[in-house]
Amino acid sequence: MSDALLRIEALQAGYGLLKAVRSVSFDCNQGQVLALIGANGAGKTTLMRTIAGAHPASAGRIVFDGHDITALRAPRRVGLGIAMVPEGRRLFGGMSVEDNLRVAGMRARKGPWNLESVLEAFPQLKPKLKAAAGTLSGGQQQATAIARALMTNPRVLLLDEISLGLSPIAVDQVYESLQGLIRAGTTLVLVEQDLTRALKVADRVVCMLEGGIPLQGARDDLSREHIMDAYFGLSRSPQAAH
Repeated sequence: MSDALLRIEALQAGYGLLKAVRSVSFDCNQGQVLALIGANGAGKTTLMRTIAGAHPASAGRIVFDGHDITALRAPRRVGLGIAMVPEGRRLFGGMSVEDNLRVAGMRARKGPWNLESVLEAFPQLKPKLKAAAGTLSGGQQQATAIARALMTNPRVLLLDEISLGLSPIAVDQVYESLQGLIRAGTTLVLVEQDLTRALKVADRVVCMLEGGIPLQGARDDLSREHIMDAYFGLSRSPQAAH
């Protein structure tokens, strides 16, 4: 039996007749960084939303810490320790940074993350606490979105396209902050189109293509060439062993 913190078993999800996620299976262990990579339209965001409970599964199971949570609503999953930073960040733009963080912390699980600790992890937010979230730069908004998710004290943090639309400098700052989370043992599932950045932080790589997984495995066991072949659909090799 797998000791994975998060286990996805033959998961399917879609929109009407469109199957965006096709019988996907993978594990993510406690403290692991899993990079979910793939081109636009591969099904990554739908998969992340389904794990978070924002989109229903049509088949398969999501098992978290040994419990089947496939039928649980999103708020219940947050309470168990699954938090998602969605593509586009979706902050409360008219509210201050501090209020965005405090709202997320109102029903937080017990744990190490609070206003003080998230500001230590994201010091660039300290001078912006009273500023409206909608007035921040893209990088500052992304930092706020990640900090807001941490305020719930998640056991697994789902990060969807965190570098999308940001300047190279802002992306560097966000990833520098992520290094602190990784050193603290935070379990991350990271959707990233920048393959170089993904491979630098990942322990495990899952490549999606047309809703399925042509390749997955430990980062050190996969060559960049094999990953690129799977990314672009040049190889239909079986999934790597778990």
